[in-house]
Amino acid sequence: MQQKLTTAQQVGHLLTASRKSQAMTQSQMAARLGISQARLSELEQSPGRLSVDRLLVLVNALGLELILRSPADAHEHARSEW
Repeated sequence: MQQKLTTAQQVGHLLTASRKSQAMTQSQMAARLGISQARLSELEQSPGRLSVDRLLVLVNALGLELILRSPADAHEHARSEW
């Protein structure tokens, strides 16, 4: 799955969807991260408050990768698949 993100809210939706696709509750994920369920809920609802460090921890805990690339790189990658 690849997702172009342009807003912080999209990050929250993606993190929530990924967690749910793994049939993991907020309580289970929070326990894995060593935070409270309330804090995880807050981070999913207001991801603009996430530090880069915390975002990377969440992404890794969900088995996702965070990849930054220029639009030109994305376009070149799409062409090379043909």
